[in-house]
Amino acid sequence: MSNTITTTNFNFPNQKSVYRGKVREVYNINDELLVMVATDRLSAFDVVLPKGIPYKGQILNQIATKFMELTQDIVPNWLIATPDPSVAVGHLCKPFKVEMVIRGYLSGHASREYALGKREICGVKMAEGLKENDKFPEPIITPTTKADNGEHDADISREAILDKGIVNDDDYLVLEKYTRDLFQRGTEIAASRGLILVDTKYEFGKTKDGQIVLIDEIHTPDSSRYFYAEGYQERQDNGEEQKQLSKEFVRRWLIENGFQGQEGQQIPEMTDEYIETVSDRYIELYENIIGEKFVKADISNINERIEKNVVAYLESVK
Repeated sequence: MSNTITTTNFNFPNQKSVYRGKVREVYNINDELLVMVATDRLSAFDVVLPKGIPYKGQILNQIATKFMELTQDIVPNWLIATPDPSVAVGHLCKPFKVEMVIRGYLSGHASREYALGKREICGVKMAEGLKENDKFPEPIITPTTKADNGEHDADISREAILDKGIVNDDDYLVLEKYTRDLFQRGTEIAASRGLILVDTKYEFGKTKDGQIVLIDEIHTPDSSRYFYAEGYQERQDNGEEQKQLSKEFVRRWLIENGFQGQEGQQIPEMTDEYIETVSDRYIELYENIIGEKFVKADISNINERIEKNVVAYLESVK
């Protein structure tokens, strides 16, 4: 659809380089700042789908910005400013090459592994007799490697991360503490909105002065899974599916249409009608997670809007 941003080709003042991730494009400004553009691209099973989703970038950027504000008292983060609804500007950081996944419930990837008979994930043991979406006695941390574009993230244990020197012992203890603290805060905020934060992932980096900070996104529907709290236990007791807020509905649609990112599989056609329903779901996610009505930005010329706003900001901080 023409009113989406699926790729960018900006040339900002003092720009040194650009990194293109699955859904974000990150511009290095003078080896000091990063300008992160949240595109409207949609990825699932580590594959970027062929069409953009209107307002998705704005939604992810604004949710992440809000949660960085709500957690900065417990975990420092990279964010400095949001000069555009789809853009965040922050400190240049060197990312850790792991994603810190934390799970409060047996859902998603963990439940698929459990259904295959596995009782250990990332070196963490899971009890017998659990049903999909049951709550764990305590949240478990199940890290993944951070894959290059086109590659799949892979489960990895804490022991393997340390043995391979991906992260050193002292830094990993900080990553674990920050992960648990953020998940606890996210759980409390979700509960206040009538939601359950089921699982999520965090990414961290180091600033030039060696401080470990939260980077990228936090508690968005792309990085997190939420259930509606009302009726959760009743649905579990009755063996029913949970009513959830996450990107899982896209994954389910893909699975039903024969696609799980495996070799030889074709991405099903995404009609304009289907894309509109996905956009509507993302807006629903925003309004439930944030507890405020979503205000649509002008998308008549997104690239022009972003360029104008970012350049004005960079000029103001010279």
